[in-house]
Parts: sequence; structure tokens; C-alpha cells
Amino acid sequence: MLRKLTLETIRLLFILLFVYTAVSKFLDYENFRAVIGQSPLLTRFAPILAIVVPAAEIIIALLLVIPRYRRTGLYASFAMMILFTTYIIVLVTLAEKVPCSCGGVISRMTWKQHLYFNVCFVLLALLGMWLHTGESDKQLTHA
Repeated sequence: MLRKLTLETIRLLFILLFVYTAVSKFLDYENFRAVIGQSPLLTRFAPILAIVVPAAEIIIALLLVIPRYRRTGLYASFAMMILFTTYIIVLVTLAEKVPCSCGGVISRMTWKQHLYFNVCFVLLALLGMWLHTGESDKQLTHA
């Protein structure tokens, strides 16, 4: 029972995170696109990333909602958070001043706070994947 509750909580946290940030990015699309265009690593890819990143966040949230695809959603959440965390580490290491292209309240965090936040979500994804191991989606949704 605790296993299921913990896994459901992790899933819901990721759904909230990805839907919230994706909607924030879509609602402020022009600003999001402009900010990622200022990134020394992403300038060239800004037009496509401005669509792909929030769309991927929505897709991952949907995967986490659909029982059959929850495992895939957890792995995709882990991969997305690793990418975001790696990007932050590279930016903080290489760039002097880079604006945050995140959506909503998250954009108000310092880079250090953002890094801790991301690491926590990476760890949550790992815990979710571990808890999901050995359990079928049917058992988790009907237990």
C-alpha cells in the first residue's frame, strides 16, 4: 500500500510539474522562444525547441496518466530531468549570465535552487522507476 501511494505521489508530482511548465511556456511562447534564443548552447535550435520542449512535457504527462504507459512515462521523466539538469550544470559552468527559460514560478529560482530542484526530481524519478520495477501496471492501478 505504501509502495503504491508513494508511486502515485511521484507520478502526480511529475504530471503537475510538466503540465504546469508546458502551459507556462505555451502561454508565454514568444518570451520563452526569445529567452532560449539567448542561450549560448541553444540559439541555433530555439525555434524548434520552443515547440518541442513543452510538447514533450505534455506527452510525458499523458504517458504518466495512462496506466499502460506509466513505466515509459517514468523513464521519460527521468530522461527529461537529466537533460534539464545537465543543461543547467553546463550553463552555470560555461556562461556568465544566462536567463532562465523555464515556465512560471520555477523561472524565479536562482540557478543553484533550480539545480537542487532538478536533482530532487531526478531522484524522485529514480525512486519511481525502482518502485515500479517488478510490478505490472495492472497491479499498481488495481491494488
